[in-house]
Amino acid sequence: MKVYPINQIRNLALLGNSGSGKTTLAEALLFDGGVISRRGDIASKNTVSDNHEIEHERGNSVYTSVMHTEYKDHKINFIDTPGADDFVGATVAAMNAADSVLLLINAQNGVEVGTESLMRYTDKHTKPVIIVVNQLDHEKAHFDKAVESAKEAFGHRVVVVQYPLNEGETFDTVIDVIRKKAIKFPAGGGEPIESDIPASETDKVETYYSHLVEVAAEADESLMEVFFANDTLTEEEMRTGLKKGLAERGVFPVLCTSAKNVQGTKRLCDFVINYAPSPDHFSHQLTNGTEVKVGDTKENIAFVFKTFNEQHLGDISFFKVISGKLSEGLDVVNLNTNAKERISQLFVVAGRNRQKVDTINAGDIGATVKLKDTRTFTTLADKSVDAPIAPIEMPEPKFRAAIKAKEESDEEKLGEALHRLHEEDPSLRVEYSKELKQIILHGQGEYHLNIVKWLLDNIYKIPTDYLPPRIPYRETITKVAQAQYRHKKQSGGAGQFGEVHMIIEPHEEGAPDRNTFKIDGKEMQLSIRGKEEIQLEWGGKMIYHNCIVGGSIDARFMPAIQKGIMEKLENGPLTGSYARDIRVYVYDGKMHPVDSNEISFKLAGAKAFADAFRKAGPKILEPIYEVEVLTPSDRMGDVMSDLQGRRAMILGMNSEGRYEKLKAKVPLAELNKYSTALSSLTNGRANYGMRFLEYALVPPDVQEKLQAAYTSDDEE
Repeated sequence: MKVYPINQIRNLALLGNSGSGKTTLAEALLFDGGVISRRGDIASKNTVSDNHEIEHERGNSVYTSVMHTEYKDHKINFIDTPGADDFVGATVAAMNAADSVLLLINAQNGVEVGTESLMRYTDKHTKPVIIVVNQLDHEKAHFDKAVESAKEAFGHRVVVVQYPLNEGETFDTVIDVIRKKAIKFPAGGGEPIESDIPASETDKVETYYSHLVEVAAEADESLMEVFFANDTLTEEEMRTGLKKGLAERGVFPVLCTSAKNVQGTKRLCDFVINYAPSPDHFSHQLTNGTEVKVGDTKENIAFVFKTFNEQHLGDISFFKVISGKLSEGLDVVNLNTNAKERISQLFVVAGRNRQKVDTINAGDIGATVKLKDTRTFTTLADKSVDAPIAPIEMPEPKFRAAIKAKEESDEEKLGEALHRLHEEDPSLRVEYSKELKQIILHGQGEYHLNIVKWLLDNIYKIPTDYLPPRIPYRETITKVAQAQYRHKKQSGGAGQFGEVHMIIEPHEEGAPDRNTFKIDGKEMQLSIRGKEEIQLEWGGKMIYHNCIVGGSIDARFMPAIQKGIMEKLENGPLTGSYARDIRVYVYDGKMHPVDSNEISFKLAGAKAFADAFRKAGPKILEPIYEVEVLTPSDRMGDVMSDLQGRRAMILGMNSEGRYEKLKAKVPLAELNKYSTALSSLTNGRANYGMRFLEYALVPPDVQEKLQAAYTSDDEE
């Protein structure tokens, strides 16, 4: 295969809501470029893109597929992404490898809630977007409504470059606004036929053309001056403005296709090679803060954006060459681990079809196999390169479940398999919770975690069960309390003796230390000799004050008392959860010249703290998450009612195009399987995000239930 220079390469990510036709478009692009001689289809389970067993079983994309086609002396790499929001991590990774985005819109449905979510990711990652209205051959296709919904959602930057002359089952012709020509596409592919536009379309074309000229002029100050002076632009000026506007996200051009009938796809490729930016338009940031422009240096740098384990072959690493070039036999360093790697083989890929090559240039996308220590989001480079490429920020998880191997003997294998799955898919987070005594999986939705379970059961052969995840509650106190405890043990010979007196109170950030307390009607004056502020691993603080005067407890025993208190903080008396935000004042005690030792004071400190904690108005805290729901307006009432039934506090709402955005504070305990419930309420038209916000007191009735459940479990 020809080695392409950087200016003849285009890298695209195919994005779109489920059902928009990305996989079918990928087949058409491969067919047009001669990469395949016969198109597959999803129903027959023979597409190049959806080639994994689970994708055949489920009937939709689960993984990204890297592909390429050659067209008019250019190489176009494109990455087919899953449409379901559960796999948005793969989509985000694909966008970082791609330079531009083809955003597909189903001509029947227009912009859907998933489309808007994807567009927000393109905005976050500053990717140029070409909008493709697909499935124009469908009897219910409605191009004008689809474009109108795009303008409502994405603004005036949406500009029509093509529109269908005859949408619906007879679709075969578009009007090209730039060239002011009618283009007819033969069914099943082939060279399009150009002709003059019908007289009936002249006014419509001029309206679209005027809008195109205005938006193109806005992309460049010099063009804007020309536009103001002449009230128009020449065709060449308009093309220059359109190209610059697309690269800088000032223009979202709209094109037309029927991927099913391979209609409009060659014109789409023409537009991509003429207007979409080449890779050298972009830069990648390194972890040391510097930026590397693609193709700008001679040093070899490649970024691995996907790894995948293929049976009988092993790990396949998909990468984008940022600078220099990769060649077979090249020795590089994994800058994330400092491990040495050798590039033994190089491939350009189209799904599972791989073509061996000797070299891959800067800006291009390829694959290699059997790297020893390279995983997703790692950088391969010459040892002279200072730092790796900054990691990709994955979306926050929205769904959690506890997982357990059915057979105890499989627990070690389960841990290894989950580690590998996380390396392949960093949007899947695995938490081995000592606190909850569970393995917690954090994913993008129930479907996401169901796929994980399928892989464990069928590929790794580890039968597993999902369990309800426990909630990481916290315990704290609400008032001042005093307690003392004497530990005394005599068993012949040296015994154990230690006595500790302490006061505890709630800790509030910024509150001053106190030295005067009123306990049981009596005022106590303390003298603070030392203070230690401990930032707890599980959040919050413990402030430890040494108020011992007169040597009632030797200084060498004070760390043992603190250690006993810390152990009790790890096992609160209400539910066994971690305790936090407490000030401790150790002010008195007794010791024995022979029997006192560290273990005695550790036990005495722990018991005194536990007694004081129970007297100090102990309360349970629960994790609160900020939830942001994007829902169709007609389902807003149902969504809000459901949230209120989950003890949510509504923070606000506002409109975003045809959708409503609702913000609320919701206890984590009420969010179990929320993604499934929301999908059911809105027929899959809504989505949401969530992030940890704070810990807050649980209501009294909830605290009673939690304490009763803990007591019952403890008795069992």
